[in-house]
This record gives sequence, structure tokens and C-alpha cells, in this order.
Amino acid sequence: MNWRGAVGLLAIVASIRGAALAENGRRDEQYILINVNPSVATKEETFAEIRGALPCAESARRRVGIGAIFLYLNQPREKTAENLRRFLRLAQDTDTPVVVQLDGENWLGGRPDLWNWWDPAKPGYDPANASNVEWTGWGPQYAVKIGWRNWGRQLRVLPAPNLMSLRYREACHAEQEALAPIILEWWRSLPESKRDLFVGIKVGWESSIGVSAWHYPNGNELLDRPESEDPKYGLDHDKIPSRGVATLGYAAAFTSGLRREGELTEADQVGIVRRHLADLCHQLAALGVPRDKLFTHVAGWKEGELLYQAGLNPDSCPGWSFYRHADDPRTDVGVQEALKKSDAPYWAAVEWLFQKSRQTEPWRHALEATLADPRCRYLNIYNWDKIRDSDTILEAIRQTVAARADQKAP
Repeated sequence: MNWRGAVGLLAIVASIRGAALAENGRRDEQYILINVNPSVATKEETFAEIRGALPCAESARRRVGIGAIFLYLNQPREKTAENLRRFLRLAQDTDTPVVVQLDGENWLGGRPDLWNWWDPAKPGYDPANASNVEWTGWGPQYAVKIGWRNWGRQLRVLPAPNLMSLRYREACHAEQEALAPIILEWWRSLPESKRDLFVGIKVGWESSIGVSAWHYPNGNELLDRPESEDPKYGLDHDKIPSRGVATLGYAAAFTSGLRREGELTEADQVGIVRRHLADLCHQLAALGVPRDKLFTHVAGWKEGELLYQAGLNPDSCPGWSFYRHADDPRTDVGVQEALKKSDAPYWAAVEWLFQKSRQTEPWRHALEATLADPRCRYLNIYNWDKIRDSDTILEAIRQTVAARADQKAP
């Protein structure tokens, strides 16, 4: 059967499942989501491939779905909205639960008017943009021109945004105001039997200062030099707030009035990230996103660091990355301390990958350990490309889903 036929078959299965769902309800359902690259998130083949490899029984209390990232400052709004509508339409047609990640932190290539403060030969140039990026000291004369990120390998990236810049905040608000109604209108238009296809919206992407876009000391001097000459020593997470490179956060602290002199602290950085995420969540809540459908995403690299708690706010449910502790979140001190302080109905393993083995039993154990807490609404495996060719991992997912397939909803 080709992928078009598979999509059609999934639509028939969806209608059958819908009737059962309308009768039984899904109040305590959990989800295992597969994160996909934005370039394939709107392709019918992607949905057909994942649903074909990881089918769910009609009575399953754990369901397999898809997570997709929409980079709203990396391309024109019209393109993002078009992709979002197509993604949601495919979710409905194939009966696939989904999480929508709205990202305005890590990829800002479509908005040079926010960050190009130094190059008059390129789009968006305005010296005032120095206030929209991070600084390594107290003043725009310390504005950064370049950042580095390590997602499997070290990359050069755009300068880290000043999370408290008014223009940056307005840009994020404008995109959320345009995109959230698309999601909510789709969700509200679903028949009651399919309302559970909307798992939630995620904001933040390991939100932090000086991690996903760090700056080497004197890094601006490297901008016009070959990338091969860049330092390669990366981050030392035991050294907070600098993490072993140049301390960032001065621009956000100055702009927000949090601090305008002295040494920046870990608490300062965490307070900024908390305000950033709380602001985005408050706007989405005002637009109509319920708390149980809204998740934040922070991470911790040093055991128990304060950053774990930056995603707690009254409008959302907290979420964290799990790599080192993917086999058992109960051993993650930072997460457990944050959960003690959370009054949210759920939490989520919003970025998760078990890396200690690729065999079925260890993977199933890790999945079950993460989902053991009934408040864990979903687990999002990063990424489909990492597991799609592993029969043992796919079998672990199928077994984890099937383990509760015979349990009826209350």
C-alpha cells in the first residue's frame, strides 16, 4: 500500500475509533509523541509512516502522536500559518494526536530587523538593535554579534535575543496572537470524539540564558574569521552563571530593571527566563488556551540548578528535557524539586531520548518509568530520524502502548 492509501485507511480507522471515544472518554490518557523535523511535519508521508510503524489499539489509554516545531521568527508569518493549518489538517485526517511547539527563541533568521545592529550591508540594519540582543556587560557596547550552539555538534548561530527587549517581546506576542487562534479554532471545530487530538501547545525550547546561544569571550572578533578557528571547548555547566564562557543576561537584566550594576547571578538569569515564559503563557491563556493544554520547556544541565524551576507559572504545565535521566525521571533532583512546587494538573517530558541502549527491554523500562507518574501527560521522543530504522525501539514503543490498551476509560 502506498502512503496515499495508508492515509485513507487511517481516516476510516479514525471514524471507528471516534465512536468508541465518544462513548468511553479519555480523561487520563497519556501520549508518546514522536518529534519530527519541521521540513517534513506537513507531509502526508510522515503521518502515514509513523502511524503505520506505531499503530494504536482503539481502547489504548496511551496513544502515539507527533510533535512539530513552528519557527515563527524564522520565516514569513503567512508561511508558518499555512504550514500549521496543513499539519493540523493531517492530524485530523489521520487521527493523530499532536503537540504544536511555537518557537521564537532559537531560530530568528527571518527577523534581521531584531538583531542586525552591526552590518549596514545586510537587511534589517539598525544600530538600535543592539538593545534587542544579549550583552556581556552593562551597556550596548557589549552587544554580541554571534552565538554558538551544540546540538550534536557546535554550530555558529545568531546572537542570543534579549528576552526582555520590548521589540522582541512584541514580535513574539504578534506571532502567538496570529497562530494560537488557528490551533484553537481547529480544536474547537473537532467533533467531540476527536477533541483529544490536541495534546497541547509548547512554548520555550530548553529556555535559558547562555546555553542554546552562548558566546565565547571576545567572540565578536571571530565573526569574520573562518569557523575552523572557533574555540571548541564549549560549556562547563558547573560554572554558573558563565557556564565557562562569557556570561550573558546583562541586556535582559538592564532592560527589565532587575539589575543595572554588579555581577549577574544564577538567580538573575533564572528570573529572566521565568518572566519570559510566564509572559508568553499568560498571553496564550488570555487567547483561550486552557492550562492543561499549555506546556513550558526548560532544562537543567547541572544537577538541581535553579533553572529547572523557571517553567513554573499559573497558566501552564511545566516540561523538561530528559536525556541523562530518561531512564527514570525520579532520579532527576531538579525536576523533582520543581514538581513539589508545581500546582499544575500535568507535567511532560517535552524532549526525551533514552541513549543508554537501543534494545527493547531497556527502552520499554525507560518509557514506563517516565510515564509511571499519571500526571505525566506526554513524552516527546527526539527525533523520528533517531529511531525510525530501529525495530527494537519501535517494538518497545508498541509494547508500552499495548500495556494499557485493554484498560477502559472511566
